[in-house]
Amino acid sequence: MSNRLKSSFLAVATFFAMHLTAQNQSALPIAEPARSADWQVINDDVMGGISTSQMRVSTKGTLVFAGRVSLENNGGFASVRSVSALPDLTGCDAFVVRVRGDGRRYRFTVRTERSLDSAVYQAEFVTKAGEWQEHRLALKEFVPTFRGRVLSGRPPLDPAKIASVGFLISDKQSGPFGLEIDWIKAVRLAG
Repeated sequence: MSNRLKSSFLAVATFFAMHLTAQNQSALPIAEPARSADWQVINDDVMGGISTSQMRVSTKGTLVFAGRVSLENNGGFASVRSVSALPDLTGCDAFVVRVRGDGRRYRFTVRTERSLDSAVYQAEFVTKAGEWQEHRLALKEFVPTFRGRVLSGRPPLDPAKIASVGFLISDKQSGPFGLEIDWIKAVRLAG
């Protein structure tokens, strides 16, 4: 990888900063375009697949998760996750993501441990091609998984233990994909 490409990758990887604004209890932003943080791409090549993906900053200042999913070699997924420290999200009980997709199904992922071999809590959402949408994902609806298998006996997702967030595509469809991310918020639901 050339130095220029490495610099470009690092600029993209430091796109969002994770922070918590206590003044607005109903909308606690944890990722905004004007901030910086690290994101890590993890595709099915970790197990022999050939799917590809990248994170980049669009000319509009949004984050774009895009690539190509391949079902060859028992593959079929592409993902990205934050690696910067997140704020304490105690008291939050949902995430809201503002995204523009391609009509495919995605998952918003949450980890409570930093290890790659840890459980991943997931909530699905379906995009409408070319349309901006806000998806509200209640923490109680997140399903614990490990390497694509649902785990039983895991505790519910605890917002105080959230270590990273991310996006995953694994809809058993090969081909190109693209998800544009405007922002991510952690919120307290009314009532």
